Amino acid sequence: MLSWCCRLQLSQYKWFRAIPDTRDSQSAPELIVRRLGLQDYEPIWQAMRYLAEHPREGRADEVWLLSHKPVYTQGQAGKAEHILNPEDIPVVQVDRGGQVTYHGPGQLVVYLLIDVRRREMGVRGLVDLIEQEIITTLASFNIEAKTRPGAPGVYVKDAKIAALGLRIKNGWSYHGLSLNVNMDLGPFKNINPCGFEKLEVAQIADFYPAEEHLLQAVSRRLTDALLNGLGYQAHYEKSGQEVAE
Repeated sequence: MLSWCCRLQLSQYKWFRAIPDTRDSQSAPELIVRRLGLQDYEPIWQAMRYLAEHPREGRADEVWLLSHKPVYTQGQAGKAEHILNPEDIPVVQVDRGGQVTYHGPGQLVVYLLIDVRRREMGVRGLVDLIEQEIITTLASFNIEAKTRPGAPGVYVKDAKIAALGLRIKNGWSYHGLSLNVNMDLGPFKNINPCGFEKLEVAQIADFYPAEEHLLQAVSRRLTDALLNGLGYQAHYEKSGQEVAE
């Protein structure tokens, strides 16, 4: 039986190998970044889970960048009453932390498959890094964002703009973050996002011109921010200018 990774055929998508920051070039593990485009949720989830369940010594860490077709995902702590009216959007019970959230086109999803033991990084440290690099990315679009105690994710004023959910298995993280960029926010009204009743949600296009390539621009800036946070050189930005793939 073929693994989910083989079925997904990851190698057919664009990818690059991150270059360690010169300060950490001897100690930084290999890191591969993959751009997977628009994907159904379940094959991606099963592929992530397969990699975490079958760790291999020396395997590269990976970061996956993508968007999902419309889906609600319910985390392990999720309660059914927070799914108010899913209508025709599928609901998938998953193994990450947290409650229910929505994924759809125009939202940037980043999955981090990281050997946290090798990096001597705890879950809290990884969450803090992700949140900080989202805030850094939003600041580059002149959007002031913050975290909230006891409510993982990133907020602009009182509206949630990015959600986080992780799982650690065999020392590997999987799942990650979703950042609302330029999408239909309507489906969020049919749930209590992340288990909070009447929680407002926001997206970058609420505060920044919704140009044609906004999702791509956000993806590149967040990728560079995460690379820097993990100890690698920026890939898309050179001398202050974004560069094409």
